[in-house]
Amino acid sequence: MEIYYHMVVTPRANDLMVEQRLRAAQGGANAKLGERSIYMVIKDREPQWEIVFCMWGMIVLTYKLGHITRERSLFKNDFIRLQPGERIIPEDALDRYKELKAAIERNPHWRERLLPECLLAALHRFHATNSVQDAANAIRERAELASDTLDSALSLVRYIAWAIPAIGFIGTVRGIGEALSFAEQAIKGDISPVTQNLGHAFNSTFVGLTMCIVLMFFLHLVQSRQESFIIETQTFCRDKLIDMMKVPTKEETSALFS
Repeated sequence: MEIYYHMVVTPRANDLMVEQRLRAAQGGANAKLGERSIYMVIKDREPQWEIVFCMWGMIVLTYKLGHITRERSLFKNDFIRLQPGERIIPEDALDRYKELKAAIERNPHWRERLLPECLLAALHRFHATNSVQDAANAIRERAELASDTLDSALSLVRYIAWAIPAIGFIGTVRGIGEALSFAEQAIKGDISPVTQNLGHAFNSTFVGLTMCIVLMFFLHLVQSRQESFIIETQTFCRDKLIDMMKVPTKEETSALFS
């Protein structure tokens, strides 16, 4: 960004300022031409930092969005591999747990992913407690923990979204303060330093609010994707695992081991 400003923004803004001064000296009707050019708006230090902060936040959000996309790609896998009509009983849950654990070890891209962890937790809890409800609770607990982790990971982006308009207000205060320092020249008829500094003040706020709006939009987009992912994970586990669990009755257990 610093190189882009040095090579493009600053030279272009300087050319526009020179052109504006020449037109003003000539007294032409278009003396203000180019004043609202994008280069003139973002040329100062505060707008530059606002853009840098916004790009930083967008990079973080892009990484988080890619992470959610990779997590959701696991929904196409059949982790449990049940035959039609087959049910999981507590005695089989441990074997299923070991099989899934070994499959995760063989597939590195399955490691430390929410969906396999939820399935493992449910199988382990079902074997330990003989309760389908406890297995469902294990999935919910893991999903809630993952949701809190994903939400806390966005705290930096929330800080950036707050800092961007704050930088704009700093630029506004600085610009107004510098404009007031030229009040004596303005009284004498030279208002160009005052208008230039006021332009810096308002441009800082304008860029800050614009960048904040853009960043907040993508922040809410990523948050909604994360919330949808948590819900889809719980739904997948319920449909593919919890609904397939069964605790045999005493009669069924006696018949099974007789």
